[in-house]
Amino acid sequence: MDLPLSRIANERLHRAIPGGAHTYAKGEDQYPENLAPVISHGRGAYVWDVDGNQYLEYGSGLRAVSLGHVHPRVTSAVRDVLERGNNFVRPSIVELEAAEQFLETVPTADMVKFAKNGSDATTAAVRLARAATGRPLVAQCADHAFFSTDDWFIGTTPMCSGVPAATMAMTVPFPYGDLPAAERMLRQFHGQVACLILEPTKGVDPPEGYLAGLLELAHQHGALVIFDEMITGFRYSEHGAQGLYGVTPDLSTFGKALGNGFAVAALAGRRDLMELGGLRDSRDRVFLLSTTHGAETPALAAAMAVIEVYAAEDVTARLHALGARLAAGVSEAAAAHGVSERVLVRGRDSNLVFATLDGDGAPSQEYRTLFMRRLLENGVLAPSFVVSAAMTEQDIDRTVEVVASACVAYRKALEAGDPSPWLGGRPVKPVFRRKA
Repeated sequence: MDLPLSRIANERLHRAIPGGAHTYAKGEDQYPENLAPVISHGRGAYVWDVDGNQYLEYGSGLRAVSLGHVHPRVTSAVRDVLERGNNFVRPSIVELEAAEQFLETVPTADMVKFAKNGSDATTAAVRLARAATGRPLVAQCADHAFFSTDDWFIGTTPMCSGVPAATMAMTVPFPYGDLPAAERMLRQFHGQVACLILEPTKGVDPPEGYLAGLLELAHQHGALVIFDEMITGFRYSEHGAQGLYGVTPDLSTFGKALGNGFAVAALAGRRDLMELGGLRDSRDRVFLLSTTHGAETPALAAAMAVIEVYAAEDVTARLHALGARLAAGVSEAAAAHGVSERVLVRGRDSNLVFATLDGDGAPSQEYRTLFMRRLLENGVLAPSFVVSAAMTEQDIDRTVEVVASACVAYRKALEAGDPSPWLGGRPVKPVFRRKA
């Protein structure tokens, strides 16, 4: 029997690309065995694999494609600038227009600099904070999953091979939502912490006064605060979580939803800090961000179109409404099949994830595999439950029906005390692990 084309393509991917994908979170190991589709194309909320199978796609582009694939307004904007050239030896007028439009949308920032990926932006923010404070240490929120591919963060993960011990020692942790713990950390490393970097929210709204309190605490100890808004930016509010919660960080970084799949990220912040990387400041210069493709015009045109669509169509409200419908439906389906304490939906409605617990209530990769397999077999590609604005209420209701059928198998596995007969092969694996 001929193998599915996706399986053949996955083998070719592994021969050509370490890990078989350019992002670890997209790896074949993140999906049930022999059920990792290789995508041919997408349109709106749907994608098709190379075998012609159609899937309703959640978390598209790792939360980047919030408007849906091939959005007409974004595509039109990109097409228009392509006819005028995409990269020049001097700044284009598109860079100016994109920067001004971004700053109008995120009024808590004075200046912005664009890049192609979030890691470059967060690392630039860290470098800027170190330069501004003259301090060496970075404090990163240990409750948040990812900040950068660079050594200052990767050294804190189980995949720290290749990171010098001296570099690892330059990053220290602090927990989210706990001001006394943050103060203890700052006192422990008195006068050494340049910045505290965190996502403004961990799925749910921050404790009352936490963000403002953290900013005040950091400033009392001579440190800066960086908000990583790669996920929260636009998806939580077009003004960022900083606009939503009314707290202005010293620096912030944006990406993902900003380009609807096009490669664009941003570092934004206070003028007195950002000018350290400029030409109009007398202090020692910071090599802030200087990338050949950082201001490539198609990505910036996409970002401007995204900002316009968010404003014109109230996209953030739509994402929240769709997510709320999904969360309620999944919870009802799980309860109807007796697994409401094992299949859980968590997070803000616009940024939902699911948790799969075993019979003892512990997170389980085996039960995650069972759950994902049932969804995939029924045309739902869902490493998360992060919605896109291209979805309809009918798409959500269909997803709930598929989840209900998955809960039937889930219940049977719980009753048997062993999910392995429902896995179809090895379980999915966490991204950050020491061995393949």
